[in-house]
Amino acid sequence: MTTNEFAHAQDALAHACQSAQWAALRFSREVTATRCVRNDTPEKNETQIDAGVMCEVLVDGHFGYAGTADTSAQGLRLAFDRALATTRATSAHKAHAFTSAQRPSASGRYRSPRSKPLDAAALADITDCLRAASAAMNASELIVNRSARCTTIQTQLAYLSSSGADIRQDFDMVDIELAATAAQGLESQTRTWAHTGQFGAEVFDRSHWQTQARRVADEALELLSAENCPTGVMDLILMPDQMMLQIHESIGHPLELDRILGDERNYAGWSFVQPGDFGTLRYGSELMNVSFDPTLAHEFASYAFDDGGNPARRELLIEGGMLRRGLGSLESQQRSGLPGVANFRSASWNRAPIDRMANLNLEPGSSTLDELVSRVENGVLMSTNRSWSIDDYRNKFQFGCERGQLIRNGKLGAVVRNPNYRGITVDFWNHLAGVGKEQVAYGTPNCGKGEPNQVIRVGHASPACLFQGVQVFGGGA
Repeated sequence: MTTNEFAHAQDALAHACQSAQWAALRFSREVTATRCVRNDTPEKNETQIDAGVMCEVLVDGHFGYAGTADTSAQGLRLAFDRALATTRATSAHKAHAFTSAQRPSASGRYRSPRSKPLDAAALADITDCLRAASAAMNASELIVNRSARCTTIQTQLAYLSSSGADIRQDFDMVDIELAATAAQGLESQTRTWAHTGQFGAEVFDRSHWQTQARRVADEALELLSAENCPTGVMDLILMPDQMMLQIHESIGHPLELDRILGDERNYAGWSFVQPGDFGTLRYGSELMNVSFDPTLAHEFASYAFDDGGNPARRELLIEGGMLRRGLGSLESQQRSGLPGVANFRSASWNRAPIDRMANLNLEPGSSTLDELVSRVENGVLMSTNRSWSIDDYRNKFQFGCERGQLIRNGKLGAVVRNPNYRGITVDFWNHLAGVGKEQVAYGTPNCGKGEPNQVIRVGHASPACLFQGVQVFGGGA
């Protein structure tokens, strides 16, 4: 935020408070750059800049918004006038009467941890990493497609309120994906590697990308000749890159308080979780401990304050399998009377914040991966999601993975292709029988929710996990 923008903000806040009980502005500037190489040839090099301000007011117990890309003094005043007019007109139909207590007067700063700034990496260096990774995947003529993509995101946020909040947060984020597709006859298989989080220019490690690229290509070729995953009820070990989706879909979304309150039911769905379940529902086995932790270094959705000015801290949502807390902002906590977290988040300057996941993590256990495998007489180890389906209540699901490996009598065996599994959320998590001790963080840049739609970034860290008695099926089932 420039000195002029700060002065314009103070003027606009004073203007808004002539009519509002409270007012705030959230400045946002985001630069997103995407580079892609396909089959050794640069395919995409684009940069997008998105900048503007969301003006917020509290009128007659009702919060309202208006966004603008005009950050001049006059532009901010006009945006506040629109916010005041629409909020006053709709306040008679509000779902709940709020106060400024739902907007803390916090101050502070946050910057993504990094060894050196993300913009210290030259375009030529990024392209070199991508081309080297693409070339490393050229392991056989059966590899018919090789792609390497990198998206860098630099975001600057500033939040000011009439009650004294002054928050500045700067984020450096990276989303990398390598993919190799092998094909022979009518069969094709794809393996991928993703690396997502808050990093600086140190993430552009050419040799590391090449190592992952070679593994991805070798495993795609291996899957071509593999048998289909067997079908039946058996034990299942999910690796952290698949646990990411399992956590996201069957814990994250059903615990969002605005979804439980019904706000999302005509778009993203409702939830099987009911308000009375908090403190009483055994969501999973005693080994299940799930935290909301936006303070974890380098995870994709780390921050110090949410977009309503609420200081972020680690909270246990599920403890020893028991449901304790929801994913709900101060607004949703006030409406529902349920405990929540600092997860009032917006996807852009032109979107009002809503309840969103941030870093949602399964806490480590005490077992090594070898120890988890040794406990399985008949089962499958699965890694890397490739397909998913879950109902509107986030209850019944089935997920497919890129790669499976049979486990027989406590030992890893043959690789299998097209591995899938299905379950019902609470029953599935109550079959959690082992939790690894090595937690690995992943993330996704495209979690969608809200009307108008908001696509936001979330992080999930997890160890490998053992589930007993799961319905597993292959591509032919």
